[in-house]
Order: sequence, then C-alpha cells, then structure tokens
Amino acid sequence: MTTIRRISPILIVADVPPCAEFWERLGFARTAAAPHGDTIGFVIVAKDGLEVMYQSVASVRDDLPASAQSLVVGGGCLYVEVADLDATLRAVDGAPVVVPRRTTPYGMEECGVKDPGGHVILFAKATPG
Repeated sequence: MTTIRRISPILIVADVPPCAEFWERLGFARTAAAPHGDTIGFVIVAKDGLEVMYQSVASVRDDLPASAQSLVVGGGCLYVEVADLDATLRAVDGAPVVVPRRTTPYGMEECGVKDPGGHVILFAKATPG
C-alpha cells in the first residue's frame, strides 16, 4: 500500500500575487516563490503544516506546454475546516461570497468565498451536537 504524506492543491490562476495575499490575511506565509517574467509565476503559502500552491496560466504554458491545456481547464473548490468561522470570514472580508453562510445536514456551518484567482474557498466549522 502507498503511504500518502501530504496532499497540496496547485491552483492555476491568471495572477499569483493577489492569491498569496489572500492567504496571508489568514496568517499563511510564503515559503517558496518562483519568478515568471516580471512577476511571480508560482508560490507556496503555508501555515501549521498546511499549504496551498498557486501557479500562473502563463507559467504553466511555458513550463509544461504539452500538458497546459489539461492543467488550465477545470475549476475546483478548496474545502477548509476552521476553528472559528466568524474570525475567518472577518479575515477575508471583502472577498466575494459565492456560497452564503449555511448549516448543512451533515453538521457543518459553511460559507464560500472566491479567492482573487477565481477559485471557491469553502470555509467550514463543525456545529455543536
């Protein structure tokens, strides 16, 4: 059996720096970055053993031209469980809300926002009971 040590999403976006700044508002720090032209083409932001990676469309097209179409087309959502939903939503105040705050039948209180790259970040906290 294969042991998986970590799963880290790499989200493909038009512009990397605003996405890094989004996570920095939540206490994440840039642990690696790679330039692409006159901007950042790739970044890793991390906190408490968690990490998210972003790569620009232009960087993907230059680095992996044969795979670029497959990597750029798609979408997705990050499901992020948090200890304090109110504090988290205050930290990302101003981000467009795309999933209004709700309580689910499976016992989570959730609210989804868009990061600057257009991905849905669905923050969730377990409800008591």
